[in-house]
Formats: sequence, structure tokens, C-alpha cells
Amino acid sequence: MAYYSDELIEEVRAANDIVDVISGYVHLQKKGSTYFGLCPFHNEKTPSFSVSRDKQMYYCFGCHAGGNVLTFVMEYENFSFPEAMQSLADRAHIELPKQEMSTAQKREADRREKLLEINKEAANYFYRLLKSPQGKQALDYFKNRNLTDETITHFGLGYANKYSDDLYKYLKQKGYSDDLLKDSGLVSFDEKRGGYDKFWNRAMFPIMDANSRVIGFGGRVMGDGEPKYLNSPETKIFDKSRNLYGLNFARKSRRKGFLLCEGYMDVIALHQAGFDNAVASLGTSFTSGHANLLRRYAQEVYLTFDSDDAGIRAALRAIPILKEAGISARVVDMQPHKDPDEFLGTLGPEEFEKRIEDAENSFLFEIRMLARGYDLNDPESKTAFFREVSRRLLAQFPERLERENYIEAIARLYPVGFEQLRDMVNSAGTRGGLTPQRKPVRLENSGEKKKESDADPSQSLLLTWLIEDPAVFNAVAGVIGPEDFIGELSRKAAEAVFAQHERGEPNPAQIISLFPDEEQQREVAGMFHANIPSAEDRQKREKALNETVQRVKRSSIEHRSAELDPSDIEGLQRLIEEKKQLATMQISID
Repeated sequence: MAYYSDELIEEVRAANDIVDVISGYVHLQKKGSTYFGLCPFHNEKTPSFSVSRDKQMYYCFGCHAGGNVLTFVMEYENFSFPEAMQSLADRAHIELPKQEMSTAQKREADRREKLLEINKEAANYFYRLLKSPQGKQALDYFKNRNLTDETITHFGLGYANKYSDDLYKYLKQKGYSDDLLKDSGLVSFDEKRGGYDKFWNRAMFPIMDANSRVIGFGGRVMGDGEPKYLNSPETKIFDKSRNLYGLNFARKSRRKGFLLCEGYMDVIALHQAGFDNAVASLGTSFTSGHANLLRRYAQEVYLTFDSDDAGIRAALRAIPILKEAGISARVVDMQPHKDPDEFLGTLGPEEFEKRIEDAENSFLFEIRMLARGYDLNDPESKTAFFREVSRRLLAQFPERLERENYIEAIARLYPVGFEQLRDMVNSAGTRGGLTPQRKPVRLENSGEKKKESDADPSQSLLLTWLIEDPAVFNAVAGVIGPEDFIGELSRKAAEAVFAQHERGEPNPAQIISLFPDEEQQREVAGMFHANIPSAEDRQKREKALNETVQRVKRSSIEHRSAELDPSDIEGLQRLIEEKKQLATMQISID
């Protein structure tokens, strides 16, 4: 990873006006001094995504995404920080220093670039072979699956020749070393055969990351060979548990949520039919890594797994993973067909759209699948079913309202009274203790985040006031300081705001860059986007400011008092004096 000085980061950020950059991705309309558009990070019909040229920040009042121009490029393009820096530096014609990387880091980055280059060469080679006479069988396979030429080109589909060293020879001619080819996952080696291809005589599916870079391949054998489907092994650029097939296209879709499938052909068929929000895991079970990746782009997922027993089991495994990541899941009924590809070929896109609209609540789907193992006409089996529903499923809800809503729904669907089922759930909760709410899956590199009082609306309101109005800073300086902001994130943001004011240069977008973690940047952006009272009515504005400062100061005194050593007499006297001053405090804005 490249490391840059604060001065260079600020130079790149300042050279890229946030309104100009975001306008390239989102249609913005100016309302007053702020620009608004439909949020690119969640599906909405009414614009709640705001971009401020004055603050050089964006913030969504719907999903709370926020940050500066670097944050936006990282979030939208799924870039790392160095990649976002490079992209914006190129846009502003700023040359980034290459020596920022250590020798080892540069070596690692160069190797990753070479591996990406090899995969791109292989993808182009497979694509050309598909269109050649040797690729006729694979091309016929794709055509028989009703894929158009446009779709084949769009997904870069190809063919691996029937000769097992064909690609190896081609890449060697391009000058790539055996060591690199081995690391690419495309070539294997042994003493007798030397170098030979991982994929041969297969219809090929290039796997791309969110930024459309080829990172691996899937291949379906032509004929009766085994295995039927083969995927690239894990490499330095390919992690199956953190990538999804089709995400590079689906993340730009304006459709609601994502359609989660099992196979490549399902994704391709759905995209061809207009459902360009379809993705699939890469020959592996759905993981928390996949869920975290989806969470960056959507809050809702529709499961379109196969309708057979294996598909049902896969759906039942995925539902709790999605739930823990904070993603709402619904299940699309494929019956009477096995998968989306088969469904579309028979019933068409319009019927599939209806199935999405009628998708089943994932919790009720779990209940329905559980019921298949019980005879609800037999009293003993029926009691066992509701006992299992109560203990294993309904007792999972920590909030009473949500729990009772589902009890009511189940009582309507199955032969049981609401009161009886509620008593059983309460009994299960009393015996085992109602299951505490699951903690969300941690985002990569986010660490454990203690919220403390960082979300305190009074602190956010005062911080927003301080960055928007220098007169407010002059009025509160000496009355309140960064030490009065409770919570590590709030205090660090306040320290930066006060320091900038002392220099006479409030710059909230620069403050965002002080926080390396994207989730922290989002939280700080929220602190700078509270709704402050209008400046038109000075009396009401001053009253609101005094109330806000009083709340922040009072919380600060209470927090310090709770942490004070009882033997610290001097500290206790200071707090008593501050309380007295608080009672008579009156701030006016000049």
C-alpha cells in the first residue's frame, strides 16, 4: 500500500471539486447552496443524497453514507485508498510520488499488476478462441443456452482449447515467467509434463472484481469430463469468499436490491433479460465476506437459488448470514422450474418480475421449510413443531414488537392461536433467556467500534454549527472546547475543527481525510450534516445555540464527574465551578 503525506492528500482532494466529480456519477440538481440527487448507495425514489460545494462533502439523509471526494470514489468504485488517490490525482493531472512505497510493497504491487495482466491476456485469448473454428463447440453451447452475441461479448465469454498446454505456450510467448504463471492459477507444473493448463476444453467465464478487472475464471467442460465446473484456485488477486460474479455490472444497476443466484449462467441469463442486479458466489458457499461486500451496495437481497433440496439448504444457510450483516432477505419462488435460467426460458421476464414482487419474507420461508419435517395433523408432532419455532426462531427476536408481529403472522398461517404461541415463546425465552440481538458482521479492517456518545445529536449539531458559521465559533470559544466532546471520534473531529478555526481556515472535507476507516468517515460526515436553525431569526437561533451548548457542556461535566478520582479535590472543585457557570451562561452571536 502507498502512503501519502497529509499535504499531498489535501492537494489531491482540493484539486477535485466534489460537485464536479459526483456529477459524473449522479444527476444532481441545485437547491439553494446544496446539490441533491438519488443516492447511488441505496435505492430511493425521492432524492436524499446531498452534495455541498462549500463543505466539499456529500451526505445521504436516507442511508447515512457520507464523506469527502476521496470517500465517494472509494465507496462508488470499490477502490482502496491508494487507488482512489491515483484516480483523482490522474483526473487533476497531479503526479503521485512513486517512492512512497517500500521496496517490499512495490514488489508486491508489481506482482499483483502482473497477475492482473496475465488474467486479462488469458481472457482475451479465450474470447478469440471462442470466435475461431476451434471454439465452435463452446459457441454452440452458449447459443443453445439462448445467449446473444451481445451478451457473450458483454461478459467476455470464451473457450479454452482442447490441448492442455495451449494457454501455457501462448503466455510463455508473451514473456511471462513460470513463477508468475504458477502464481496466476492458470498453469500447473510437474516434473514429467512441465507446464500445463488449469483449464482446457472448457467454455470459459471470466470472473471480474467490482472494478471489472479479470481476477479468475470459471470453466464448464465440453463433453463428459470431470469436474463439470472448475474454478480458478485462490491467488494473490482472487479470493472466492470476497468476490461475487457479476458484481461489476450489478453495482451500477438502478434496480431494487440484488438478486443472489447460485451459478454463472443464472446471472448471465438474468442480465440478458434485463435483471442487471444479479450476482452469484464463485463456486463456494455464501459467506460473511460476500455479505459484507453486498452490504456496501444494497440493503436488500432476493434469493433466487435452485428450487431443489440443495438450493433450499443453500438459502437456509445464507439467510442468517445476510441477517447478521444487516441485509433484509426475501426468497423468490422458482417453481415449477429449477433455476432462473430455466424459468426465464420458459415463462419469460414478465413472470419473473412478478415472482420478485411476490418474494417471500425470509423468516416465513424458514418457518415453511421447517414445517415440512412435521405432521401438523398429529398433536405430538404439531406441538413439537411450534416448540421448535418458539425456541429456535421466534425467541431470536430481542424486540418485543417485532417478535409479536411474527407470532401474529405465524398464527394466521398455521393452526395455532396467537396467545398460545406467545405463551410458548415467552416460556422458551424464560428458560433460555431471550437470545440477545446478533452483532452485525464487522466490516473488513474496521475493528470493534464503540459508539460511546459519538451519535449524540447535540454534539453533531454543535459541530455542524462550528464548521458553517465562524461567528458561532467566536461566541463559544472559551466556553466549550474539544475536551467537552464525549467519544473518541467526536473529540478528534472537534479538535480538528477548533484547530482549523484557530488558523482561520475551517475545512471539513480535510477533516474527513484524518480518519482512515470508511465507517468512521461516514460517521464524521454525519456529524457535519445536522440541521441547524435558520439565521433569519437571530433570537431563536441564539436560544437554540445556548440550549445546544448547555446540553453538550452538561454531558461533559457528568462524564468527567463519573470518571473523577474521589481523592481529586481540585478536580472536583473545578467541576463544581463549571456547573455554577453553566447555570448563568448566556451566549450571543455577534
